[in-house]
Amino acid sequence: MLVSTRRFSVLLGLALLLGSPAPGLAQITIPREGSPVEAGVPEMSRGIQLIQNGQLDAAIAAFQQATQANPRLAPAYYNLGLALRQKSDLQASATAFYQATQADPGFALAFANLGAALLEGSNLDLAGQYLQRATQLDPNLGIAYYNLGLVRRRQGSQPQAIAALQQAARLSPSAAEPSYHLGLIYDEQRQPSEAIRSFERAIAINPRYAEAHYSLGSVLMQQGDLNRALQAFRRSAEANPSYANAYYGAGLVFLRQNNYPEARRVFQYAQTLYSSQGNSRWAASAAQLLQQAQSQIR
Repeated sequence: MLVSTRRFSVLLGLALLLGSPAPGLAQITIPREGSPVEAGVPEMSRGIQLIQNGQLDAAIAAFQQATQANPRLAPAYYNLGLALRQKSDLQASATAFYQATQADPGFALAFANLGAALLEGSNLDLAGQYLQRATQLDPNLGIAYYNLGLVRRRQGSQPQAIAALQQAARLSPSAAEPSYHLGLIYDEQRQPSEAIRSFERAIAINPRYAEAHYSLGSVLMQQGDLNRALQAFRRSAEANPSYANAYYGAGLVFLRQNNYPEARRVFQYAQTLYSSQGNSRWAASAAQLLQQAQSQIR
């Protein structure tokens, strides 16, 4: 039995920048010399600088001051939401994103991040509503389609999940995550060829994507392509030497190849990693397979 990789990884939008717009980033315009500065902008500018300097708590305080100075300054709430999310304060982060949408009902990226925060909190129905709204406001916002795909998948609406993730992959060609999650869905639907193609696309975008290498190896092993599966598991371990699943998968291949010394070696390593990471269930499973491999060694 292979270790499940059926997890989800929410993507949030990046922080706002002052000045020239960057692709995918919201913008607030710097006023001309001598013109009045909008209330709250100086505090928000200071908050962004503090974020860049790694002073997260001070940045949060600055963004809060910006929202107090100007309760209609949507970018300040948005940046506050990102900073709070970085602090893992999910509820407060969602509240800040919601306030950004109230201050600017056309702020697509705020709706997308609000939906992402609600997804992390497993409020799937409301997350779907806000993410759908984000895609309506900005049909080219790949991050909204990506998170909408994750919502639909967790709701069991696989065709809708596939459609959303495919759109995310088209709109965000440099992001490997949509293709990876498409691969997981195709694997669940027993479409191995589509799953393999999706995992390979994810790896082509991000060759260091350990989970994608592992998932590719899992499908290949199920198809009986043991040599390619072993290669995928090895690449997974190379991408992340602490990724215990990669060693576990390699051990299963070695067992099927009757290479018991190598199976023992990698299962032992997988067990050690699982134990150090507090994953007792899979540590126990690796230990059982380790004993199985040892019993075959003369």
